[in-house]
Amino acid sequence: MEKPTSTAELIPGLFRDLYAKMTAVLCRHFGLSDIQLAEDISSDTFLKASEVWPVTGIPPNPQAWLYTVAKNKVKDYIKHKAVFELKVKDNILKELNEKTLPDDIDQRTISDSQLAMLFAICDPIIPIAGQISLALQILCGFSILEVAQALLTNKETIKKRIFRAKTALRDSKFELKELSDSQISARLATVLKTIYLLFNEGYYAQHENHIIRKELCMEAIRLALLLTAHETTNLPQTNALIALMCYQSSRLDARMDKNGTIVLFEQQDVQQWNSDMIDQGNFYMVQATDTQETSKYHIEAAIAYWHTVVDNQSKWEYILKFYNQLILIEYSPVTALNRAFAYAKVYGTEAGIEETKKLNLIKMSHYFGLLGYLYRDLDQAEAIDNYTKALNLASSLTEQDVYQKQILALQ
Repeated sequence: MEKPTSTAELIPGLFRDLYAKMTAVLCRHFGLSDIQLAEDISSDTFLKASEVWPVTGIPPNPQAWLYTVAKNKVKDYIKHKAVFELKVKDNILKELNEKTLPDDIDQRTISDSQLAMLFAICDPIIPIAGQISLALQILCGFSILEVAQALLTNKETIKKRIFRAKTALRDSKFELKELSDSQISARLATVLKTIYLLFNEGYYAQHENHIIRKELCMEAIRLALLLTAHETTNLPQTNALIALMCYQSSRLDARMDKNGTIVLFEQQDVQQWNSDMIDQGNFYMVQATDTQETSKYHIEAAIAYWHTVVDNQSKWEYILKFYNQLILIEYSPVTALNRAFAYAKVYGTEAGIEETKKLNLIKMSHYFGLLGYLYRDLDQAEAIDNYTKALNLASSLTEQDVYQKQILALQ
């Protein structure tokens, strides 16, 4: 890929990559009560870059330039605040000591700040929906509109969720600081779930203009990898989650054709599967199986692994076995439908139809979509009828497009 040569090309990419990291670093030194201030300083820093760089040229190290400007803005803020708060001036001036802000904001500082922010956002005082919304905004640098689109809701709902989440954090007077092992243990499950949902949002994107959002998938993997850098969070379930995401990501390119249309699993070109990502998945799966612990991420990773295996007649038996375990740990309609698909692969189409109908998920488009698929070679009229019901229930244009094409292919 060619390196950006103009500020118009460079700054949007830097903003996407660095905004969240910069906000996390600043929050680490301001405390969460000033989270809005950290966001404002990050935004102002990029605004200054957009004004200065076209005149002076792109600096040799744009990232270092941005962090230096952000750090200077923090100093300016503290100095300005000191003028109006003479009673605490001495204490504030002490904060100007270089020890309060790192001389060199290195990758370790950034990673530690992001990790601290991730655990802070996953505070149990915030509802799960609020945690995810805030994580998308703070850790991924999404706008309110982008968060709303990612979570298939409206801007006002997201605004309220994020406002309530920030208020809860501020009222709790929580500070970004070292967490005890017990605090980490108490929050890790929620942190992993947030990362898992972030990945799924990218992998199964329902946005009208996107069926896959790779940037969300990669961001989720990056955040999970941060956890492996710390002994207290580098646990089997963490590695299992990374393995799962690597296996799933190996098929990202094959899931979409050149026209941006979804490609169903059985129609994917296996040559497009990313073998490096599969190898990475194998590595983290080995790390995850170092103990007797078996989490839902272990099981889902095992299912994802078998989907990457080609020319193995027994793989669907293994997949069905793992779905049987998964559905006992955490039932969901989607898991039940996926299990029914695996059941059809093992016991035949007619048995699969009967197993699917037992679920009676008549409000789900995917329920009728699976029935349409299973009826294809048995009863075309029945297949079209089910695909039509799925089409009427589909919530996104991309999903509707999939069902329309299936109907046209059968007519």
